[in-house]
Amino acid sequence: MISAIDIPPHSEISRHLDGADFYDCYETAIKPTPRSALDLYLQVVAGMPAWINRLMALRNRVVSLVGLKNLGGLGDVNPAKPAIDYRVGDRVGIFTICYLSEQEVILGDTDKHLHVEVSVCKLEDKVAVSTVVHIHNLLGRVYMLFVAPMHRRIVPASLRNARFL
Repeated sequence: MISAIDIPPHSEISRHLDGADFYDCYETAIKPTPRSALDLYLQVVAGMPAWINRLMALRNRVVSLVGLKNLGGLGDVNPAKPAIDYRVGDRVGIFTICYLSEQEVILGDTDKHLHVEVSVCKLEDKVAVSTVVHIHNLLGRVYMLFVAPMHRRIVPASLRNARFL
């Protein structure tokens, strides 16, 4: 079961909430695992539903008209590269690793319209995926009018597809 929750107060991403224009968090149960938070993120993007990849492709075509960058696809990662080989500053699909520990990974991206960060945080028997967005301008506000409702469908669908249990 996937539930919307508050961003875990002990997480690193919770320190990034000040001034955020959008944030949310979803959690799901997981079996006890020695796998790192980044390993869990890689599992999520490896199992990305096809409809989400199609939406990302559409997003990339539309935003190119207003000068935003083409991010590629969420699952555009090297499946042969293990989580242990990634470092802060490395690209993982559409994001760059901003913070990395066994318990939490924060991945982010900045463009002229906004700054987004996504956290995967291991809790005792759950994993929490948080998103924090800081909007830079009117383009970012318009963008989020369309993206926020889709985001609220994409994250739970991605967690369901990851099959953590």
